[in-house]
Amino acid sequence: MNTTTAVPAATSTRWGVPLALAAVYVIWGSTYLAIRFALEGGFPPFLLGGIRFVVAGSILFALLRLRGVAAPTLPQWRNAAVMGVLLLVLGNGLVNFAEKSVSSGIAAVAVASAPMWFGIFASLRGERPSVLEWLGIAIGFLGVLWLNAGAAHDASMVGLIALVIAAISWSFGSVWSRGRDLASPFMTAAAQMLCGGVAMGIVGLVSGERLHALPSASGLAAFAYLVVFGSLLGFSAYVWLLHHVRPALAGSYAYVNPAIAVVLGAWLAHERFTASEFGAMAVIVAGVVVISIGKLKKQVAEKRT
Repeated sequence: MNTTTAVPAATSTRWGVPLALAAVYVIWGSTYLAIRFALEGGFPPFLLGGIRFVVAGSILFALLRLRGVAAPTLPQWRNAAVMGVLLLVLGNGLVNFAEKSVSSGIAAVAVASAPMWFGIFASLRGERPSVLEWLGIAIGFLGVLWLNAGAAHDASMVGLIALVIAAISWSFGSVWSRGRDLASPFMTAAAQMLCGGVAMGIVGLVSGERLHALPSASGLAAFAYLVVFGSLLGFSAYVWLLHHVRPALAGSYAYVNPAIAVVLGAWLAHERFTASEFGAMAVIVAGVVVISIGKLKKQVAEKRT
């Protein structure tokens, strides 16, 4: 039996969806730079993710239990563990690993392929995206390619392969989660972070990662930002979206995040920002708009039938 929390009242959903989308758009767009600062500050890739998600998951789990939210059942823990491996160990962990040898721009290109995989995996489950949603996916992907044109020479082949696997795994895990026996959305997020964080820590230790010294002040600040904003707020918002919107819309963050990352990189890391990148971001936003219009039209058509 699917025990996912019921969809809230129409008013809550109407405000909740744009707020949750804004969280994953803006916050996750900033995590590229935060991951870079954390890695440069002394954190190894998988231990960075492992410690981050265990801390965030523990905080969220404790807060929810204090509020009386039921803990996951054994089957729900099992499903959360599968999602934790797919979304966090392979999804987030491989992005951390890749950013040791691949620029944040190339990472954004790879992540931008996620909505394409969303559409493919969702179609295999019978949730076929509309023509407009497919068009939005194509437009957005072209915009991200334009945004990152010329950056490929900075990439390593191992890093690129890791990013492709990360995008596929994240998309598959997101679509796989739909209809599963899960706890309430935020408890599911906490359980995923705990399971995924422990698994990432094990991967890091087995692969030889160690914290040989206390990370720098900037590294610790970036780590704290990733815990509070990237995990507690951003990841929880994403899990909530998976319960309330179609995969194509939930995955549209991949088109906006690179634009946010470019802006923050230019502002905080003094990266060059050109008129061409402005044009590419406009195309990215256009793709998200087309996806949203396609979703709304499909909802209207379904209500009429």
